[in-house]
Amino acid sequence: MIRVTDTLSIDEDEIEISFVRSSGPGGQNVNKVSTAAQLRFDARRSPSLPNDVAIRLMRLAGARLTKDGVIVLTAQSRRTQGDNREEAIERLVAMVAEAAERPKPRIATRVSKGAKARRTDAKTRRGATKSLRGRVQSD
Repeated sequence: MIRVTDTLSIDEDEIEISFVRSSGPGGQNVNKVSTAAQLRFDARRSPSLPNDVAIRLMRLAGARLTKDGVIVLTAQSRRTQGDNREEAIERLVAMVAEAAERPKPRIATRVSKGAKARRTDAKTRRGATKSLRGRVQSD
């Protein structure tokens, strides 16, 4: 079990790690050794994550999320498989920890009378309240 927060842990069986060749420069060894770690985590079907955390995690993942709800992280900055594996797991744990934090509710506020007045004054100075019917406006 990988501990994410005090109340949230991920089972290691849910994480799939494979090793691929790193991209970019690295000398002769880069073409022979697969040191880059590619981590796959199915956020949509994970029994370890509550539903709200899974939804926020998938939103946080962005382009790293596949259509099937699998998060794919690639770590290739280190020289060994073990180091890249640890880095990928650390990045996943950081993402899950961020998703586990509940967002603060937005407090509805009113626009002040002064702000409304300044906005309408600025509009009239620009001529935005005048009718533009029949005219071509050029910027």
